[in-house]
Order: sequence, then structure tokens, then C-alpha cells
Amino acid sequence: MSDPIQPESPAPLTGEPSPEELEAAAAASEDALSQTLAELATLKAKSAELADQYLRAQADVQNARRRAEDEIAKARKFALESFAESLLPVLDSLEAGLAIQSATPEQIREGAEATLRQLRSALERNKVLEINPPAGTKFDPHQHQAISMVPADQEANTVVSVLQKGYLIAERVLRPALVTVAAPK
Repeated sequence: MSDPIQPESPAPLTGEPSPEELEAAAAASEDALSQTLAELATLKAKSAELADQYLRAQADVQNARRRAEDEIAKARKFALESFAESLLPVLDSLEAGLAIQSATPEQIREGAEATLRQLRSALERNKVLEINPPAGTKFDPHQHQAISMVPADQEANTVVSVLQKGYLIAERVLRPALVTVAAPK
């Protein structure tokens, strides 16, 4: 005959854990500790990777800033070089005109007009444009500088005459036109 299965006797109710419970708790604690240590190692590796990425990004930003500064310096240098190069034919024409000792007044005038055309062309190629408003144009304080107000038979606050032309460079006022303006009636 077989032995009857005896039910396990419950642990004594003394409030102290049994050795099996202590062993299970210790194993669980060890598992949690090893899992926490693994997570810590993963986080340290991730932190080191992010620190490396940050340093590389900082280096990239500094390199980009330095390249941009170099490009700006080169653009300024070569912009001036281009402008000076466009003025060299004007200089050559003036020197050639002055080298002629026996030029007639008509020849001098013709040479001066040709040189002026060259100069205007060089300025236009470099986006330097005249401000020369015709009489009757509305006074624009952004492009004109009023020298005086004079009585005139035209609308008030309009240009009567230009005393000195102004100039724009790339749509920015280099020098305003000096003008007289019609006074209010």
C-alpha cells in the first residue's frame, strides 16, 4: 500500500521567515542587483557615447564657424579686387590722355567723355547707380537731401533742381542727392 500524502505543515507563525524564504529573497535580491549593475553599465556606455557625440558636434560647429569667417573675409577681399579691376581701364585712359602733349581742346574733351563713359560703365557693373531725380519728382528723404526750399511753380515737397547727384550701391544709399525742394505755397 502506498504512503498517504501528508500535507505540508504550515510554517510556524513565529514571524520569522523560513530558511527557504530567506534563500529565495537573497536570490531575488542578487538578481535585482545584477540587473541594476547591467543597467548601470548600459547607461554609462550610453553616456560616454553621448559625450563623444557632443564633443564632435562642438568641433563641427567651430569648424563651420571658422570656414564661414574665412569665406566672408575672402568675399570682401575679392569684391574689392573686382571693383578695382573694373576701374583699371579708366586709369589707363586717363594716363594715356595726359601723355599726349599736343592735344587740342576738342581731343581732350572727347577723351574725357570717353573716360567718363568707361567710369560709369565700371560703376554700373559693380551696382553703383546714380540718383538724379528729374524736376517735379516727389522728395524722398531716403535718397535725397534737401539743401533749401525755394518758391516754385510746382507741387510742394517736390524736387526743383539737383545740386549734386547721389549714388546707390546695391540698392543702398551711398550718398544722397543734394536737391532744392519746392516750398509750400
